[in-house]
Amino acid sequence: MKAVIKAVLGGTVASPEGFFAGAVSAGINERAAGKLDLAVLSSETPCVAVGLFTTSKLKSAPVQLTRHRLEKGRAGAVAVNSGCANAFTGEHGLVDAAEMASLVAEGIGIDPEEVLVASTGTIGMPLPMKRIRPAVEQIIMSRDGGHDLAKAMMTTDTLPKETAVSVKTGSSEFTIGGAAKGSGMIHPDMATLLCFLTTDAPVERNFLREALKRAVDLSFNMISVDGDTSPSDTVLLLANGMAGGEPITAESPQADAFRQALEQVCIYLAKLIAADGEGATRLIEATVDGAADLSQARQAARAVISSALVKAAIHGADPNWGRVVAAVGRSGADMVEDRIDLYLGDVQVIGAGRHLNSGKREINKLLKGKEVNLRVNINLGEGSATAWGCDLSEEYVAINSEYMT
Repeated sequence: MKAVIKAVLGGTVASPEGFFAGAVSAGINERAAGKLDLAVLSSETPCVAVGLFTTSKLKSAPVQLTRHRLEKGRAGAVAVNSGCANAFTGEHGLVDAAEMASLVAEGIGIDPEEVLVASTGTIGMPLPMKRIRPAVEQIIMSRDGGHDLAKAMMTTDTLPKETAVSVKTGSSEFTIGGAAKGSGMIHPDMATLLCFLTTDAPVERNFLREALKRAVDLSFNMISVDGDTSPSDTVLLLANGMAGGEPITAESPQADAFRQALEQVCIYLAKLIAADGEGATRLIEATVDGAADLSQARQAARAVISSALVKAAIHGADPNWGRVVAAVGRSGADMVEDRIDLYLGDVQVIGAGRHLNSGKREINKLLKGKEVNLRVNINLGEGSATAWGCDLSEEYVAINSEYMT
């Protein structure tokens, strides 16, 4: 069934029918006075809910609480704050996360167990509940509140990250919206990010979980800024079914359209995160074709965008193609040297494993663009994957040497 997927102008996580959002400045981070830092996302009706979380052995209190609550597969709201990760805070952190959920539940009139929680910011600091308690009461929920929610999630981000798409397939119409944050501590395996996704489509839980995992594997698990991950990584997907119709399952005619739209939203947000890496001046897109299989293609693409040497070369617009093939070579993917092709932008610099005398000036000009495309063809199979990262600048060091001072 052919689907029409269109971007929603000014789309936000609250664009799907029945979703509301709001945010307030609670003063959670005293160094960012007046900044929006506490937000709520809610639905008119209970949602089918699924999530994916950090692979770190150290998990923040909000991650622990939310994972437990998602076992029931239902949710009605999400509370999120920036400025404090509520991670490495022990039992006290769990108590604070639960209290924040209860405060939100009381304000919107739902069961506290239906409120999920996410936090981002400095590790090891307790939530300032004395500021959060009165601030929750000041949050005004609205259909236009998605923009403020996206801003309230930001830490070192330089811009809010949000989008929505409308989908029409056959007689079905629905919307998928999303908001994300992330700028530093970003690396494949759920990166270091928060992402909230919403839809008014009616979706069966098992299919919703499968669709989210596939979308995250193609997007948030294919970005890297600096090779670090955190205890707070969270991606949540809530479906309230207010668009009507029969629940979408893996066998439904609308299944492919739902997957495609969700992947489009996630890839868009993932690229925004990669481009907004701390201190970044360029987005790097690395595509690996011809790998023995999909897994190996992903390994190789990740290795390229994760390489500090590649990132530094791109920052300096240095046509050092050897760093790209070195990254592919150490990725673990199978390869034969005399089959490898490499393109920097539109210029082929390696053909069948041998350097071509491509013009350095042309390559240098391509490498100075805001988006730099690298493409490697291993020519061993059908595996293909794309990953996104950013250059490595002096500003990255400055940001992370002064994060708490």
